[in-house]
Amino acid sequence: MKALQFEQAVESILKREKRYDPLAYLFLKDALDFTLKRAADDNGGEPRHVTGTELCHGFRDLAVQEFGPMAGTLMIEWGLRESSDVGEMVFHLIDEQMFGKQDSDTKEDFAGAYDFEEAFVKPFQPKQRAQRNVAARLR
Repeated sequence: MKALQFEQAVESILKREKRYDPLAYLFLKDALDFTLKRAADDNGGEPRHVTGTELCHGFRDLAVQEFGPMAGTLMIEWGLRESSDVGEMVFHLIDEQMFGKQDSDTKEDFAGAYDFEEAFVKPFQPKQRAQRNVAARLR
C-alpha cells in the first residue's frame, strides 16, 4: 500500500466522517502491519488473516509500546474511546479499499475486545501497595 494512496483515502474518509483524527488512521495502519507480522511469526513465517480481536490487541500493544503512559491521552485526542472505534476506522479503510476483509469479518468483531481504561491507563498507575509503603515511610 502506497503512502500517498493511503493519505488520499484518509482525506476521503475525513470528508464524510470526522470522529477520528487523521493520525489515528495512520497509527491503525502501523498497528495492522505490527499485528500481521506478529501473526506471521506465530504461524511459522506464513502470512495469515487477522481477526478484529487480534487487530485490537495489536493496536493496544503497539500503542502502549510506542506511547507508554501517554497512550490513553492520545486515544482520547484521536477520538477513540473503546475498541469498537478501532473497528469503525477499519471499516472506513475497507470502504476505501485500503484494507481487505473476509466475508465473516464484521464491525462487531471489534466490540468489547478490551476496556480502554484497563488497557491504556491502569498499567501506568502506581500499585496500591507501593502507595501505602511510600505513605508509611513519610510518617
